[in-house]
Amino acid sequence: MKTTIGVDYGTNSCRAVVVDCSNGRELGSGVYNYESGFQGVLIDAKDANLARQKPADYLKGLEITIRDALSEASKNCKDFSADSVCGIGVDTTGSSPLPLCRDNSPLGETDEFKNNLNAQCWLWKDHTSISEAEKITALASKIRPQYLAKCGGVYSSEWWWSKIWHCLNVDEKVFDAAFSWAEIADWIPSVLAGVKNPLEIKRGVCAAGHKAFYCEEWGGLPDGEFLSALSPKLAKLKENLYSKAYSADTVAGYLCAEWAEKLGLKEGIAIAIGEFDVHYGSIASGVSEGVLVKAVGTSTCDCTVKSADSKLPDIKGICGIVNGSILPNCYGLEAGQSAVGDIFKWWIEVLLGNDGSAFKKFREEVISQKPGEAGLLALDWNNGNRTVLVDQRLTGLVMGQTLHTTAAEIYRALIEATAYGAKIIIDRFEENGVEIKKVVCCGGIAQKDEMTMQIYSDVFNREIYIAKSFQTCALGAAIGAAVASGVYGGFSEAQSKMVSFKDKVYKPIPENVEVYAKLFGLYRQIHDAFGGVKTESLANVMKDLLKIKEEARK
Repeated sequence: MKTTIGVDYGTNSCRAVVVDCSNGRELGSGVYNYESGFQGVLIDAKDANLARQKPADYLKGLEITIRDALSEASKNCKDFSADSVCGIGVDTTGSSPLPLCRDNSPLGETDEFKNNLNAQCWLWKDHTSISEAEKITALASKIRPQYLAKCGGVYSSEWWWSKIWHCLNVDEKVFDAAFSWAEIADWIPSVLAGVKNPLEIKRGVCAAGHKAFYCEEWGGLPDGEFLSALSPKLAKLKENLYSKAYSADTVAGYLCAEWAEKLGLKEGIAIAIGEFDVHYGSIASGVSEGVLVKAVGTSTCDCTVKSADSKLPDIKGICGIVNGSILPNCYGLEAGQSAVGDIFKWWIEVLLGNDGSAFKKFREEVISQKPGEAGLLALDWNNGNRTVLVDQRLTGLVMGQTLHTTAAEIYRALIEATAYGAKIIIDRFEENGVEIKKVVCCGGIAQKDEMTMQIYSDVFNREIYIAKSFQTCALGAAIGAAVASGVYGGFSEAQSKMVSFKDKVYKPIPENVEVYAKLFGLYRQIHDAFGGVKTESLANVMKDLLKIKEEARK
């Protein structure tokens, strides 16, 4: 038996799985909830855009989850031995850059900076750098339009350079103290490999290409002239970053003696290049040409691939077109929504304060509703818009409320809004020649929420498949480890053995499809108006919603 370990770092916790390479069966797992801050996230009551994490939580979680997963695998499978583990893969959130000392240790763990939020990891959902992102976009549009062309036309406050530049602008002492910075997707594999110099970290093209303007065509990271126009200190920092980034079929390093002892594994096993969670998750969900994978969680990330030999236009509003970022020799295309599960959680926990029993009754009311009967329409921008508008200053909206509107009706409207936002993304891909033949969903919501998946199927007017693994991101990292360690010669071969789907397939219900098509037309209208795409009147929207409501209630 040959096994690999996949470690998935999420927003609030990390988890590890031990996987049988012959069939993708998960033999054991471990979960660790980050201990610092609110549900693992360091926040600031004075700034709702701030979201940081303690790097110590990452390392503690690494040891706890892997040891727990190995222990469970030993109990579940009599043939399993820790000696059968031949590789480890890691996926993380992103862009989540971390300031580092010269010895590759986190700056935020030093005595001087341990209580400084700016010295911690800048979590993906940190939006404090909105101003910097806008300035980067403006400068690139003038002197380096090719940079923007490969990331959808707008640079985001969620991404690498925005966050690091914001650190320089608000806390120069932290910026100056940092020798280098690394995405945690790159840093954690380097820790496992015993790397003691940030210059020796093997960086993944996944993070570099989608978040840091990296492209081999123009020599790697942005040139010195561009960075100097932002700040000379950013240009200077580039010297301590990297000039080469690698696809997931490259080995990031080999397990060092220190971490082999901590984890109870053999020294020298392969460590796969780190990727972002949804990229490895899409691999474990069978991503290939024509297949769109939606990782539906606190936010949603959408991934698909296109052969690197194909002619692919630059697609406005998506999160990047990067050769090798998901699968080698394929363009990886990423899009997504800044909040999905977070919106549902906000409505239930923050505004309603419901416990489990109350939510069960509330949910039954939501399920009983027919499409359109509430007369509501919402925008899913409670955490800004990632795709296709790329604007973090946009906010949520619920339209069509009356004195009879119920909390359950608004909740369903919020679910529908996330479905409409997802359809906008599918339409944008197909408008630019990226055909979507199959939709696969993964993540907690896809696994547990049949109502939401049926709404998605009706809104998309497509069948929706569900990845069988509950831990698709971790499984994808384990698949990466299986390729890195040589168990399989490539990802397509590994996917054919290690990827599977649930039996249940969600199919569109014709009468629902008809109603949702009308509602989506109205959603598109308010999306384009409030998103600044068009300036047409919205005078018809409320009255059209009432017409749909009346028809639905007949």
